[in-house]
Amino acid sequence: MNNLNSILLEGNLVRDPEIKYSAKGTCICEFSIASNRSFKLDNEYQKEVSFFNIVTWSRLAENCSEFLKKGRGVRVVGRLKQSRWKNEEGQNRAKISIVADHVEFKPIFNQRSQPGKTGPFAADDAISEPVSY
Repeated sequence: MNNLNSILLEGNLVRDPEIKYSAKGTCICEFSIASNRSFKLDNEYQKEVSFFNIVTWSRLAENCSEFLKKGRGVRVVGRLKQSRWKNEEGQNRAKISIVADHVEFKPIFNQRSQPGKTGPFAADDAISEPVSY
């Protein structure tokens, strides 16, 4: 039985998406988002920004690479994935990213800047990810 591993994030892309292909030819799209949070501390509002790396696969990756650009708002539903490796000095390293199952594109208000689709895209017919990429 699997443990629960689910995440929901909203934010804006901090850079244009990067596209690559696995050894088997599966499309992979990676992008990063910034998610803002405000809170009150000692009667003053504070702002906190968190940055998250997102990975999409297959058809969802193709749609993200085509329609997303830096600054575009998105809502991402997915799961956390930890990658581990050793660097050149032999030190253990780890990185956590979000593997997206669903990405909802926020509306673009200035259609002249980026025409295209708005709305949700899901990994309905996406294949499961390979063990390493």
